[in-house]
Amino acid sequence: MTKKIRLACSLQEDEGKGNNSFVDLDTREGVNDGFPRIGPNDSLLPGLFDDVALNCLAWVSRSDYASLACINRRYNLLIRSGYLSGLRKKLGIVELEHLVYLVCDPRGWEAFDPKRNRWITLPKIPCDECFNHADKESLAVGSELLVFGRELMDFAIWKYSLICRGWVKCQEMNRPRCLFGSGSLGSIAIVAGGSDKFGNVLESAELYDSSSGIWALLPNMHTPRRLCSGFFMDGKFYVIGGMSSPTVSLTCGEEYDLKTRNWRKIEGMYPYVNGAAQAPPLVAVVDNELYAVEHLTNMVKKYDKEDNTWSELGRLPVRADSSNGWGLAFKACGEKLLVVGGQRGPEGEAVVLNSWCPRTGVRSGTIDWQVLGVKEHVGVFVYNCAVMGWSGEMLLD
Repeated sequence: MTKKIRLACSLQEDEGKGNNSFVDLDTREGVNDGFPRIGPNDSLLPGLFDDVALNCLAWVSRSDYASLACINRRYNLLIRSGYLSGLRKKLGIVELEHLVYLVCDPRGWEAFDPKRNRWITLPKIPCDECFNHADKESLAVGSELLVFGRELMDFAIWKYSLICRGWVKCQEMNRPRCLFGSGSLGSIAIVAGGSDKFGNVLESAELYDSSSGIWALLPNMHTPRRLCSGFFMDGKFYVIGGMSSPTVSLTCGEEYDLKTRNWRKIEGMYPYVNGAAQAPPLVAVVDNELYAVEHLTNMVKKYDKEDNTWSELGRLPVRADSSNGWGLAFKACGEKLLVVGGQRGPEGEAVVLNSWCPRTGVRSGTIDWQVLGVKEHVGVFVYNCAVMGWSGEMLLD
């Protein structure tokens, strides 16, 4: 007897509402029944039973899911259901992949695939002109890219799905904000602090679950702050730097424990005071170790969790001091630190992605930066950048 397994992600507008546990397939009480499929469009891979075909498709890179979804309706339903992600976890596929999303000019967002050394142009956000020209913040969580900005009447969030290859409006935060600190861990993200639309500095924090698309309020921080930075380290969320008022800069940090739901204040965690005209702290975590850029000196520093101190490692491959830290991205990309910045040369302007693996060490005070990718003719200012990472078992959980 043939049964119909329900589809978890039926329409793009309903993306994120399903539990992504099932795929729309016609089976005879399961795919491993030994009976051939009838009809030319029934098989995912001609000549193979669906269980075998699905095991093969589980090894396909997520960056190629959009191409698979264009083959036919059944592939489209398969990709959008999220079934392959669960199968990858079941099979123990642990191949690590990343996409670097960035925007450098009004033409919109681009994505760089380091593994395949290729650039992907994202469709334009179907937003109003106010959002298009306003300052924005970005965050990669799960298989989504969230872009925060302001429309004519209020704040807005647009999200791009790696699976569906399209933009949809994201549910608003309970307390909309800008200039916040944020970080992601697998399918969840936390935003903390920032300013509301009236300019009030916030101490509130919220957790976003990309599997449901829902924001949930967390306990308040000890100190309100804006122009701060956030990150996950050792399974906990941290926020450092920022300002509590137009004239008061913060050197303390705060640690949020997801298990106890408590904040812990850490005095002197970030002694490099930033002012109102300076960028939020440029920080990144690799192998649960925290790194930062001191943009006044263009130096990369490493944080000692035991002593609550910083040590100097070496210089950046590009200058950060010329624009107070703005226009430059400092991110983690797997086991590497990633610096995305503009450079001018004989052939014109370009944005260069430089990487360094801390495991290789520092030689004579010099960091061995390697060019990971180059995007030409896009200017030298990086407005936004976010790195999406995942493995076969989980999205960097």
